[in-house]
Amino acid sequence: MTTTSQITNASILTSTAGNTAQTSSTSSSQSAGASSSASASKNILGKQDFLKLLVTQLKNQDPLNPDNPTEFTAQLAQFSSLEQLYNLNTSMNGMVTANTTSNNVSALGLIGKQVTYAGSTLSFDGQPVQLGYTLDGSAAQVQLLIQDSTGNTIRTLPGTDVTSGNHLLTWDGLDQNGNPVQSGTYTVSVQAAGADGASAAASPLITSEVTGVDLSDSSGAILNTKAGNIAFSKVLGVGSAGSSANSILNQTTTESTTSSDSTTAAAASALASSMAQNATNTTSSIL
Repeated sequence: MTTTSQITNASILTSTAGNTAQTSSTSSSQSAGASSSASASKNILGKQDFLKLLVTQLKNQDPLNPDNPTEFTAQLAQFSSLEQLYNLNTSMNGMVTANTTSNNVSALGLIGKQVTYAGSTLSFDGQPVQLGYTLDGSAAQVQLLIQDSTGNTIRTLPGTDVTSGNHLLTWDGLDQNGNPVQSGTYTVSVQAAGADGASAAASPLITSEVTGVDLSDSSGAILNTKAGNIAFSKVLGVGSAGSSANSILNQTTTESTTSSDSTTAAAASALASSMAQNATNTTSSIL
């Protein structure tokens, strides 16, 4: 009886020890995994980490050969600049986000309106289209060329105005012989000549109605028009549906200015990020 009882107790103790060892092993693995994740999340040094490094450096300096006060002041200045740059970067990122949201709201407000924009590709659906051109200076002669997908010029429209600025005219959808052209994609180009016969700087314009807005592009809103898709930043003028061509160009759009401000804010944010990174590298080298 005594032998049997001892064997049973020994078996129970062995089993209990095995379970305890397994539980301990599992806990150790979980703790190691948590420690690894926590360690990975702390790989990036922030301004608080740099401050701790500076304090540690002061605590462990050699009493007989303390740090140079000038160097210490320079390090404090580096930390101050670093913090200001990080704050500036955060503010700029917020400004870019706000401007992007404002641009998207403005773009949605253009649905159902006619916009004039700089472009050379036209999706023709059989209806008359308002085209145009921009002259950087006065010209003696201007021609608007419409070409099909094969590069053949199907219609040449004489310019209505040769002064500097934006000018619009209407293409009735007919070719040079007066025949209706097929629906499809066409290319618009401008030929302008000065009084001396030399070519003048000119670019084509297109006016079309906005039918939708695509906000999925990270670079900015894309307007879906009857003539094709264009970036919101290319809009030169906005008018109600059915308004005259010249009245559209005479209306100045605040949306284009907002888009320009967004681009400027993005550039400033990128500059602030670069400066913050340079300050971080400089501070790291000092420590």
